[in-house]
Amino acid sequence: MRLIVSALLTLFLVLHGQAQAEAPTNSRPNIVFLFADDISPREIPVYASNTWSKPKGGDTNDPKYLAKTPAMDQLADKGCWIRTTWATPTCMPTRAMVMTGRYAYQTKWWHNRDIGKVQSPQGEREWYLFESSPITLGQVALMGGYASVWAGKTHMRGNERDFERFEFTEAVMSLGMALDEDRKANTFMTSVVEVDGKRVVMNRDDGKTAPGYPLARRSFGFKPFIAVMNDKGKRVGTQWWPYTEEDKANFGVNTYGPDVEQDYCLDFMQRQHDAGKPFFVYHATHLGHGTFDWLDPQSGSKWAGTPVIEWDGEKYHRTPTHITGSKGEYEAHGTVTEAGLHSHINYIDYMLWRYMQKAEEMGVADNTIFIFSADNGSHQYGKTKVIQERGVAVPMIIYAPGMTKSGRQDIISSLADILPTFADIMGVPLPDNYKIDGRSLWLYLSTDSDEHHDWIYSYRQDKQLIRGHHVLRDGDGKWWDVTEFPDDHTSFPEIKDWDSVSDAHRAEKAKLESLLPQFDLYHTEHGPPQ
Repeated sequence: MRLIVSALLTLFLVLHGQAQAEAPTNSRPNIVFLFADDISPREIPVYASNTWSKPKGGDTNDPKYLAKTPAMDQLADKGCWIRTTWATPTCMPTRAMVMTGRYAYQTKWWHNRDIGKVQSPQGEREWYLFESSPITLGQVALMGGYASVWAGKTHMRGNERDFERFEFTEAVMSLGMALDEDRKANTFMTSVVEVDGKRVVMNRDDGKTAPGYPLARRSFGFKPFIAVMNDKGKRVGTQWWPYTEEDKANFGVNTYGPDVEQDYCLDFMQRQHDAGKPFFVYHATHLGHGTFDWLDPQSGSKWAGTPVIEWDGEKYHRTPTHITGSKGEYEAHGTVTEAGLHSHINYIDYMLWRYMQKAEEMGVADNTIFIFSADNGSHQYGKTKVIQERGVAVPMIIYAPGMTKSGRQDIISSLADILPTFADIMGVPLPDNYKIDGRSLWLYLSTDSDEHHDWIYSYRQDKQLIRGHHVLRDGDGKWWDVTEFPDDHTSFPEIKDWDSVSDAHRAEKAKLESLLPQFDLYHTEHGPPQ
């Protein structure tokens, strides 16, 4: 049955794609979706929290650790920002939600590395997203006649050939995948070793143990691991970058992964614009995620520094990095920032500005939609957590030419809304018999409508979270009053006495409880239906 459904959907994609390819392209807006890693709304100034993260995690209200985001401020001012948007508390299920518009009861992506299994000729393996959900972001772009690029973090499992099945035109992916060629020449890696009965980090660059969480890592920052797919339309397939002699000669400790990804995407935008084709950029940056600091390996930094940038009131300036040294002994000569989540967010803002500037330079700013969001809450504060909405609340800032909404929006939305929203924008009707859990935001953003979702849902394995406009049930089964939004984004009153709240609170609780059983399949249908 799954094969029949997949074949019918494939036929739908082909027929619709042919129709769209014959349609004029200049009226369809371009889309740039900048998607960050592990960043709660409280870290973004426009969300006006009175608390944010310290450089090594934890809470602070020290202004020097609050990010400065003039580009996000401008985007929110010209467009809008949604106060409450939900993801899941962890990376992989959220990225599956974004890619498919579906929750885990359909995709079976329940938690990081907790994915439903299928039998294959090679034995049991994970159920890939393009099998459970054959309409993904790449396919929607293809159906809409868009050229698409996927940059940064993937976390979609599988090998390089599987990534090509998501149908993005091109890709530039930090960390790369399990390609045939080993990258032993790049020592910006960590491994895990046992010392005195304890698992500890081993820095492969200097051969020494170092503080930090014991996890094997590859650099996504300086001296990054990067793979490219269908490189600039000149090569077919996926391979490690750099592979040309010129790029190899320029590669080193001053090469910064987010710049490599973005430079590729900016070139992609120009090439598609020159070809008269609408473009879709899905840049899922690693910035925001914790990493090992290879430039200062004994520091125990959670968020390693970035290249220095400066805002002069009108535009950004980036200081060229000048990093010298080797094997764990490096000097940045003042060209790398202090460690901290705020430094990562500052650099993300610089990246957003570069995208906005490129659209201006090409003369397509009035026909380009910009969206900024993230995959889950910040380290220590929210990531992996199911209490209240700490782990699932993420920022959502949107600008679209001609949109009818501006400033703060008090609707509730979900990252499951991304795929149907993009389908609407790209002019791609989704099959009536293909169930999407998200709902397009486009009607709300482009008309006088003042309604979107009545409720939103999230999960981590068998932990379920759901909320409406009055109450929230978290993954621990506790209920919270969310009619007022606290300044610290977390001091919601817990509801213990239901006689003390309004009829609207009690009615919404009953409705939300009635919705949960349809999604509660973790223990009964962990894998695909047989």
